[in-house]
Amino acid sequence: MAAAAAQAVGDASVEAYPRIVATLIRVTGDWALAEDCAQEALAVALERWPADGVPANPGGWLMTVARNRALDVLRRATVERRKLHDLALLTPPEGQPDPEMPEDVVDDRLRLIFTCCHPALAIDARVALTLRTVCGVPTGDIARLLLVNESTMTRRLTRARTRIAQAGIPYRVPSGPALTERLPGVLAVLYLLFTRGYVVDGEPAFADEAVRLARLLDRLMPKQSEVAALLALFLFQHSRRDARRDAAGNLLTLERQDRARWDRAAIAEGLDALSRVRHDGPYAWQARIAACHATAPSADATDWPAIARAYDALIGIRPSPVIALNRAVAHGYAYGPYAGLGLLDAAQAGGGLDGNPLAVAVRADLVARQGDRLRAAALFREAAAMVGSTAERRALLDRANELAP
Repeated sequence: MAAAAAQAVGDASVEAYPRIVATLIRVTGDWALAEDCAQEALAVALERWPADGVPANPGGWLMTVARNRALDVLRRATVERRKLHDLALLTPPEGQPDPEMPEDVVDDRLRLIFTCCHPALAIDARVALTLRTVCGVPTGDIARLLLVNESTMTRRLTRARTRIAQAGIPYRVPSGPALTERLPGVLAVLYLLFTRGYVVDGEPAFADEAVRLARLLDRLMPKQSEVAALLALFLFQHSRRDARRDAAGNLLTLERQDRARWDRAAIAEGLDALSRVRHDGPYAWQARIAACHATAPSADATDWPAIARAYDALIGIRPSPVIALNRAVAHGYAYGPYAGLGLLDAAQAGGGLDGNPLAVAVRADLVARQGDRLRAAALFREAAAMVGSTAERRALLDRANELAP
């Protein structure tokens, strides 16, 4: 029973905690109180559920405990009667079972996401606040993930909440033109979360939380094409997470991965999300590129011309050195290494890829496919000397040794 109770509390910390926090913030306007009461509810559950059993409605039980704690705190303070009234409305009638989560809790969570990702906050503060408040990740874990100590992260979160209060940032989802303006910022935070988890030495928890939040946002905003596109992109990329390394822990490039290990359920979910995309935004084109890789039965069967066309469209709406570099790769595979090298030269001309080891590795690959194995090996070694990741360095040196043992 103790193990089952602990598992139930763990599940509730993922599902119910953010909902409780979102609801209490809406009612009380106090971020710290909402988080403290939600955490205390989980602590009470850890104490009682092993002995009493897991309630039939864990989320409702936790909401009731958190609400009661918030009422106790607010009754001892001078607060608006409206807050006490709204909290009291969350109380089930005497003798009645714990209520289901409030009907508007979905809207509360959406409000919370947009508040945490407000452009008035620095990007690192948005990421930290989203992880803490929306995802319920403990402060210590966020500190470790963002490479700072826990006290620094606590201060950073406090400053972010203070900034929200002082700037009068509204706790709501914008509408009309304001929604169009703000949504890209929310998606950018999710993209950053996913990227930090998906890089070679990244923390997988970041990617997991980004996928979970993208699913939530897609459920809450089903008519937003870029939301569906971002979810599809995450799912296609995340489907390969278990195939990116071999049994010895060595990094495997896309063409060397065992595609039988790819998560087919994630790919199917991604294709479903992509089918709902009706506009050609930046995430839509990236998702289409990822879909070409995810659905190819083998590396040789990859539709590189389609990928090249997608990059042609993408660079037109979101030009950047990294996209230009990936476009060179796509054209190199679609139309031959000379075509790729021409685009690579153009991408590097502006200086935006100076010191970028991936640009050197791309050139090495294209040169190898031209037939100059010795020069390609030297370039792979040059790229290996530039990277900070041990796994990436080993993979690049392996490529060099294959070309010039």
